[in-house]
Amino acid sequence: MKKINYFLFFILLTVNIIAQNKPQMNVQTKNNGTIPIILEDIVDITFTTTFTCGTSTIDYGGKTYHTVQIGSQCWLKENLEIGDMIQSSIDMSDNGIIEKYCYDSNPANCGLYGGLYKWNEVMQYGTSASTQGICPSGWHIPTKEEFDVLNTTVSGNSNALKAVGQGTGSGLGTNTSGFSALIAGYRQIDGTFSNLGINTFMWSSTMGNQPYRLWLQADDAVTHLDIDYETYGMSVRCIKD
Repeated sequence: MKKINYFLFFILLTVNIIAQNKPQMNVQTKNNGTIPIILEDIVDITFTTTFTCGTSTIDYGGKTYHTVQIGSQCWLKENLEIGDMIQSSIDMSDNGIIEKYCYDSNPANCGLYGGLYKWNEVMQYGTSASTQGICPSGWHIPTKEEFDVLNTTVSGNSNALKAVGQGTGSGLGTNTSGFSALIAGYRQIDGTFSNLGINTFMWSSTMGNQPYRLWLQADDAVTHLDIDYETYGMSVRCIKD
C-alpha cells in the first residue's frame, strides 16, 4: 500500500463541549500536540501532500511513475505508458481516446519500454509548446529548450541518461543522472517496428519544420537533438510544470 505523508499525520476527532457549549474538534499533530478548533468555524477541510521530486511518485492511468531531480528539472523516471493499444497497421486519430503502439504489437513491451506515439497523439492534437498533451496533470511534454537544459546538465553525455545495462561499448549506460533511459526502438511510418536495443527517440513539444526529438544511440555517448517526421511512433517522457 502506498504511504502518503499528509500535512497533518492524522486527525483525532473528539467532540467536546467547551464553556460556550460549542462542539470542538481536537486535531492531534504528529508531535502529539493538540490543536482545538470550533466546529462551526470550519468552512472546508483540504488534505494536501508535499511533493518532493526524487522521492514522490505519480499514479497515472493505473501505473505508478517514479520521479527524478536532474539539475533544476524534475522528470518522470519511466517512459509514458498511457492509452489503449492499437495495432501498428492502424493510424492514431483525434477520437477522444489516447492510443499507443507497443513494440511488435506486444503489450508486454509497453510494460517494459512504455508506449510509442505519433507526435499529434502526444500533443493531443494541439501545437503549443509545453502543452500537457498525454502527460498527467501538473506535467507536460518537454520543449526543445528543456531537452537542451537536460543535455547541458549531463554535459552532453548520453551514457549518463541511459539506464545501467542499456547500450554497448562506448555507449554503455551509467545512469549517473537517474534518468534511466531505455533503448526502446520506434515505430516506422509504414507501421513496422525497428531498432529495439539500437536507439531510442523521445518527442518534444517544439515544432520546427518538423517536431524536435531527443535521441540516444546504443553505441555512442552523445545526445542528439533534431527534427523528424511527426508520423513516427516514439517514446515520451514528461517533465514537471
